[in-house]
Amino acid sequence: MRDPIIPRSFDKSLVLPSARVPASVQRGVTAAKQLKRFLSRYFYFCAALGMAGLAVWAFSHTIDARLLHANPPRPRLLWFHGAIFAAWIVLFVAQSALVRVRKVVVHRALGWFGAGLAATMVVSGCIVSVVMLRFEATVLHLKSAASFLSILWCDMIIFGACMGMAIYFRKRPEYHRRLVFLASCQLMQAAFVRFHYIGYHDLFYPALDVLIVAGILRDFVVDSRIHKVYIYGFPAMIVLQAWATYLQRVNPGWWHAATQAILGL
Repeated sequence: MRDPIIPRSFDKSLVLPSARVPASVQRGVTAAKQLKRFLSRYFYFCAALGMAGLAVWAFSHTIDARLLHANPPRPRLLWFHGAIFAAWIVLFVAQSALVRVRKVVVHRALGWFGAGLAATMVVSGCIVSVVMLRFEATVLHLKSAASFLSILWCDMIIFGACMGMAIYFRKRPEYHRRLVFLASCQLMQAAFVRFHYIGYHDLFYPALDVLIVAGILRDFVVDSRIHKVYIYGFPAMIVLQAWATYLQRVNPGWWHAATQAILGL
């Protein structure tokens, strides 16, 4: 059967009105695809750079008065702790960059160095926290310093747990990268507390949790779902953060006695 003859003057737009897509809609679809592609490829690298920038900015306000030219001088162990913290930030950026340029072999080789560095940070963090809080209580005479031990040890517990699981899931990249990201976000407490308003009002945990929420939003945009690491890990982190904040701010009698014994006061 022959196709019907369509007059030349016939408006073809009347035949398939749905075939035409407004230019604004096309631009919106294209922008959404570009955002999804960017977040899929560069989110963790950009997050690492952002954390490095926050750390540099935060410590630049305090490192001179509290470490380089501190009066009275701080314990030398603090210099070591600061060095390994800086090394972790550099390694985090480097590892994210290596994944981005597909240097997986180098990334895995450096991973074992990172595992050793993370273990050293946990041990150093626990020891330095005791040394520094004792210094603040006995030398600087800060009466409320001891209760802050809950915050410092909470950071080491969360960081150590996330990194331990990240090492266990090292052959499952989707788990591994999110666990390392969570561990690094928790370390940002040390940076956020140095911003006057955030530190004074004890908002360092909500501030670092915003970084984690960014990772969750990335998953929602890219994968249309939230990964199990965030579903189970983030609520557990919030519970520990809330408990540590309670101990630090309320300082119940049993915690006061415990910190006095731990610090040897």
